[in-house]
Amino acid sequence: MRLRNLPSFYCSYQPRANSLSLSSTFSICRHAMATSNCSASENTHATAAPSESALIFMGTGCSSMVPNVMCLIRPSDPPCSVCVQSLSIPPERNPNYRCNTSLLIDYCESNDNHKYILIDVGKTFREAVLRWFVSHRIPRIDSSQNEIQFLLELQIILTHEHADAVLGLDDIRAVQPFSPTNDIDPTPIYLSQHSMDSIAEKFPYLIPKKPKEGQEIRRVAQLAWNIIADDINKPFYVSGLKFTPLPVMHGEDYICLGFLFGEKNKVAYISDVSRFPASTEHVISKSGAGQLDLLILDCLYRTGSHNVHLCFPQTLETVKRLCPKQTLLIGMTHEFDHHKDNEFLKDWSRREGIPVQLAHDGLKVPINL
Repeated sequence: MRLRNLPSFYCSYQPRANSLSLSSTFSICRHAMATSNCSASENTHATAAPSESALIFMGTGCSSMVPNVMCLIRPSDPPCSVCVQSLSIPPERNPNYRCNTSLLIDYCESNDNHKYILIDVGKTFREAVLRWFVSHRIPRIDSSQNEIQFLLELQIILTHEHADAVLGLDDIRAVQPFSPTNDIDPTPIYLSQHSMDSIAEKFPYLIPKKPKEGQEIRRVAQLAWNIIADDINKPFYVSGLKFTPLPVMHGEDYICLGFLFGEKNKVAYISDVSRFPASTEHVISKSGAGQLDLLILDCLYRTGSHNVHLCFPQTLETVKRLCPKQTLLIGMTHEFDHHKDNEFLKDWSRREGIPVQLAHDGLKVPINL
């Protein structure tokens, strides 16, 4: 597929772009490119309509996050320009500041009620909540009946049980109502049996069990565990939204889950992948079950390859093979400079006819699901 007419996102950009919806094939990547010329925080004010769903990128970095600690405590000569920025530009204004990958789905039901579905709660969960829940006004305020109530109907889906996906589980209590006796409705968690077994060892106190005689009550996150199959033929529903598990290889000895969701616009979220099984690729490929409206895809290093992740060359080859309408990349290390590499991707997108850009923390994409 070749582009005959150059779309507007290849031209000059105005800061504070507001059009992020999927009404245009190029709208998401146009906005991602626009943020190369403005601060990340300026995007937070481009809000969706009250009756519209949205995707909010809580984190877009690798497990060790960006900046890389070693670049700051033992700087190279010359120093790493991406990491040095973290000392002079506040994180909310720096698209190169990246927390662990995580996506918040602000799902607006037909009655305009908003529910929130979070994919992964890694090591930077609390930091991301403080930064992006506040600036994006999550949860929305319900002022009906002359009474203001904060409604956070949060449910969580886990891709796998590695540290960058689950070590924020303990901090979920920070977004739950306070109860010294833990007498609150638990937050539902959806995960594979393998992840459940691992988390039961990592966080035994988060697994409900009958207290021993004389045992003190200690306030902990209240969670309701729901096992999902790592099978594309066994979808599940969260807050009324259908999710199809997308098993992918995260190294040849490990299965991680991505997720396909959205009926009006098809979105695939795949944060940790080194290879796609044929059955999974068929479901998300234009030449298979049908073209994706948006692919959100793993991209670890700028060059070379890696045994458990896709890197830039393999990621772009995957995009060409799957041929989605547009793609946003996540999971980047400090090798990626948001501004420079989005300029490179602008040219790549022109050549290949598939809009691709780096996402950034705090990016909000209104979308009709």
